[in-house]
Amino acid sequence: MTTSPVDATTTPAWGELLRHHQEFRGDLRGWFATDPGRAERFSHTTGDLLVDLSKNLATDETFELLVRLAREVNLPDRIEAMFTGEHINVTEDRAVLHTALRRAPGTEPPLVVDGQEIDVDVARELEKVAAFAEQVRSGEWSGVTGKPVRTVVNIGIGGSDLGPVMVYEALKPYGREDLEVRFVSNIDPTDLAQKTADLDPETTLFIVASKTFGTLETLTNARMARAWLWDRLHAVGAIEDDHDAQQAAVRAHFVAVSTALDKVEAFGIDPANAFGFWDWVGGRYSVDSAIGTSLAVAFGPDVFRELLSGFRAVDEHFRSTPLEQNVPALMGLLNVWYTNFLGAHTHAVLPYAQQLHRFPAYLQQLTMESNGKSVRWDGSPVTTQTGEVFWGEPGTNGQHAFYQLIHQGTRTIPADFIAFATPAYPLTDDAGDGKAVAAGADVHELFLANFFAQTKALAFGKTADEVRAEGTAEELVSARTFSGNRPTTSIMAPALTPSVLGQLVALYEHITFVEGVVWGIDSFDQWGVELGKKLALEVAPAVSGDDAALADQDASTRRLVEYYRAHRA
Repeated sequence: MTTSPVDATTTPAWGELLRHHQEFRGDLRGWFATDPGRAERFSHTTGDLLVDLSKNLATDETFELLVRLAREVNLPDRIEAMFTGEHINVTEDRAVLHTALRRAPGTEPPLVVDGQEIDVDVARELEKVAAFAEQVRSGEWSGVTGKPVRTVVNIGIGGSDLGPVMVYEALKPYGREDLEVRFVSNIDPTDLAQKTADLDPETTLFIVASKTFGTLETLTNARMARAWLWDRLHAVGAIEDDHDAQQAAVRAHFVAVSTALDKVEAFGIDPANAFGFWDWVGGRYSVDSAIGTSLAVAFGPDVFRELLSGFRAVDEHFRSTPLEQNVPALMGLLNVWYTNFLGAHTHAVLPYAQQLHRFPAYLQQLTMESNGKSVRWDGSPVTTQTGEVFWGEPGTNGQHAFYQLIHQGTRTIPADFIAFATPAYPLTDDAGDGKAVAAGADVHELFLANFFAQTKALAFGKTADEVRAEGTAEELVSARTFSGNRPTTSIMAPALTPSVLGQLVALYEHITFVEGVVWGIDSFDQWGVELGKKLALEVAPAVSGDDAALADQDASTRRLVEYYRAHRA
């Protein structure tokens, strides 16, 4: 689909939204007081997720106009184009088929794109990953001295790190005590040094995740890990200090997630132990591909398949549900409303689940690498503001850090609150404090009380008269008044299962897609990250002492490099 995007600002719906915005007065208190059906009408389900949109700054008319806008920019056609494999990644002339990674086995009709039998290829690679995972988990796969693997170190960056580490942290209750996964991504040598400091080289397996096997950070870390392995194995007398012994150690302790088999083999990894994925899977959309090999090892293939089933549930909802009840579509359109009409610049994601402590960071790449664009997919300039700065921390930590800005600051910050009815670790406070916390209190209920209270406080605030009624001195009334009308979405599920986690990730994938369609941008390329990487290679000789290369730098860069060279211990 290479036709020019529809300019959303020229559509009748956009004009109506501008008119609507001029007349719009947010009044969550009033809306809830006069409309007892608001919460029910604005709540929707997808998979196991309950999504309550009622505390957003939107009316029935707002949603009607946003849905009309979606149709006028051809969102339904774009959704179908993605699922069927049209080349909607225009700048790279590629299909966008992360959804194909989680299609149900035997789905009819089969998906064939550019002559490739997608379902067959995906199933084959998933089975290869599953078989390897079972080998490691059973102890059949062993290190060079015959000991089973006890620690897996995943070496990757970007989508080859953020997705796996987020899922690993979220699903830790499904893991085994005798099998740990660690993640190395930063080229800062501290990362690898700290992650390997206490490891036994005889029981450590490295997974090098790089599609092209050429990512600077990943391959640098992989070479350092290889040197660490050789040094430590030799130090304990496990291998001789010769080439053949070293190569045998690499084959036993390294596998790859890559399609560049020649480079994999040149590194020393057996190409048979390389797991691939395809150019129609973007890095930030790849956690459910072979990039998730570390997860299949940590939790087992069945848990990984359950994760995929969760993705699939939301995929099917997004593809088949009318826009009026389509949860990813409505949430994406709300984000357009906030960004382009209400002047919001950022979006907070606040999971009330410590297991999701890496979820906001994961969403930063998903949303900001996808939609941080200033040209449309046909190369023309955008006609609207695009992208949002996604950020967040788990509750209740954030309450004691940045919630002040959300509650009483001058900026509109839409926030998504995420919580689960059943905790992974149900605990009680047997002692209590004799005051607010009774002996035997369910700690998860105390936790969720904060979840419920925060969205209520943000929506309805506290008036000056309510503050005065509490006996507050008049000079303090304004400081203790809360304006309310701070928009939130509440997302709840029965528990954080593998399926539910997949549903959450797919939900935000499709939210991101919807925004990109409205803005007319290619959400699946990332040219913006390339320039800095290219310049780093050009600057590196200057950093290492090449005076001619140093002279070629701009004045600021030159002075900074000179400072480094003068102060490097």
